[in-house]
Amino acid sequence: MLKEPNPLNVFNLRTLTIPPPHFEYCTIPMTYNLLDAITNWVKDNLKGRYYIGPAIDLDQRPVLKIGFEEPKELSYFMLACPLLKYN
Repeated sequence: MLKEPNPLNVFNLRTLTIPPPHFEYCTIPMTYNLLDAITNWVKDNLKGRYYIGPAIDLDQRPVLKIGFEEPKELSYFMLACPLLKYN
């Protein structure tokens, strides 16, 4: 069965390169190859616009900043992403 295409993917508008201030964010400790794995999980399991990129936390440690336009997608990501269970 074919899935309906996501218009944001078709027009290459889903992934943002700059973190917008109106997104909801979380940060997780940066580990090897986590950026690619989380990006693939988000593309496969969520539908809205998102931002994923490196950042620095208050203790000057590298973290991965993940933001979603829809707050419910952030909640689903935090609950369902298996990559977060092993950090």
